[in-house]
Amino acid sequence: MVHSRNKGDRILKAVCYGFVVLGAVLCLLPIIHTLALSFSDKASATAGKVSFWPVNFTLASYKAILNDAQFGTAFRNSVIRVLVGVPINVLFCIVMAYPLSKTTRQFPKRNRYMWFLVFTMLFSGGMIPSYLLVSKLNLMNTIWALILPGAVPVYNVILLMNYFKGLPQELEEAARIDGAGPMAIMWKIYVPLALPCIATVALFSFVAHWNAWFDAAIYIGDQSKIPLQTYIQQLVVDMNVSSSLSFEEQMQLAEVSGKAFNAAKVFVTMLPLLVVYPFAQKHFVKGIVMGSVKG
Repeated sequence: MVHSRNKGDRILKAVCYGFVVLGAVLCLLPIIHTLALSFSDKASATAGKVSFWPVNFTLASYKAILNDAQFGTAFRNSVIRVLVGVPINVLFCIVMAYPLSKTTRQFPKRNRYMWFLVFTMLFSGGMIPSYLLVSKLNLMNTIWALILPGAVPVYNVILLMNYFKGLPQELEEAARIDGAGPMAIMWKIYVPLALPCIATVALFSFVAHWNAWFDAAIYIGDQSKIPLQTYIQQLVVDMNVSSSLSFEEQMQLAEVSGKAFNAAKVFVTMLPLLVVYPFAQKHFVKGIVMGSVKG
């Protein structure tokens, strides 16, 4: 009986590993295909000859991006946006999630603020009122137009709030007995214990800021201030959008397949996420699970 049970467990484990491997392969194949396509020449990419290995290997697609004088500026703008936007998102999430994690006895008007946050998740003023607001606040053509409208990501606030709710209340009671105030309790007790969820929130904010392009297309008219995603999107729409390209660079860009160029664009924008994610992965699962189990 024990032998048959062990055999059944091994079969079940093998099936589970098989599904995990299959899922990993299905996730990796599109990335491998995109990478192979980005390293293939124009004729092969256009003819659809590329599968999972480059055909007629070439770096023309990447040179077409990297040789552009504005590429470095756009990349720098994206990095600045992430470095400024992510800490602001995390800070606002913490200072909003902590009081909202309290009971109505501790925070009598909690439900009113909670309904206000939920309302903003379901409804918005629309693109035109948002544009007028940013314009009236003189934020046009500034990095703040890309950061302040989304400074409080409500979903992340709720995620962190639920994580705070799951922490033992006895810790706060003991801290109050020792004379600690609300700010000291939040920063010295709750925040250190919630690092897995905070890392998850930071990762979400990083992805949102890095991948965003539409807001800059609306609010930023100066080409020297647009982030990388917006600039690459403009390149895809109009291959000659940059007036800073030399004649040789324009000729090189004309030789690039649209498919290969788009593939290079996807991989370049994906690379920072692939570098950052492994360092946050160990906190990601714990943070997302613990932050979503309570209401």
